[in-house]
Amino acid sequence: MITVATWNVLHRIHAENWYEDVSSRWPDEAARIDAVTAGVAARTEWAIALQEVSGDQLISLRAALPGRTIHSMQYVRVPTARRHASALRDPSEHLVLIVEGPSREITAESFADDPGKGALAVSAGGVVLIATHVTGDRRRTKQLARLAEMASVTPEYPAVLLGDFNIDGATVASSLGAGFTVADLAPSSLATRPRTSGAKSQFIDHVVVRDATVREVVVEDSGGLSDHNLVRATIAL
Repeated sequence: MITVATWNVLHRIHAENWYEDVSSRWPDEAARIDAVTAGVAARTEWAIALQEVSGDQLISLRAALPGRTIHSMQYVRVPTARRHASALRDPSEHLVLIVEGPSREITAESFADDPGKGALAVSAGGVVLIATHVTGDRRRTKQLARLAEMASVTPEYPAVLLGDFNIDGATVASSLGAGFTVADLAPSSLATRPRTSGAKSQFIDHVVVRDATVREVVVEDSGGLSDHNLVRATIAL
């Protein structure tokens, strides 16, 4: 059994560009970064995937988690503040995988059709772990096909994909194809990306497995630190 989690922690510039309520709830980004880091440091999952991690947030995580391996990938694109100057010292954006124990990076790449989305894959404990953030439009088709390729490079090992897929689980499952299973949330589950308006799915953060079985999957309230809630799962290999 392994335990995993995925959480889009919301890059500050994206929050301010898109008028997310998080900005007003947390006017001091340094304080929010500290709170996010404290929350992650308190987690006990074997592997944790994080999306939309700013350079400042990554520095904070590395300082607070010296005993864990932190893999990171910086996107080609750096978010641009549209409304006012950002308070971030390092506005770069990263995908992050935090793993307990030995691990090695397999690949890290921005998607060819979106320099601000991508995937980070590592090998740990006989498992291929992939953290990802997928584009929320038709570009997802090629991106999901690429993720399926990455997960199948070492077919002798089970694969676990963690991330913000920006679409419902049924679409992810059909796009990845046979052999992949998207963990089903309980009907009473909290939304992974709560919304008060619009037709977009509120369940867009997923745990996906190949040659493994999800025993439990739960969404936890992020307490207003991000526009996404955290998803955690227990997986049998």
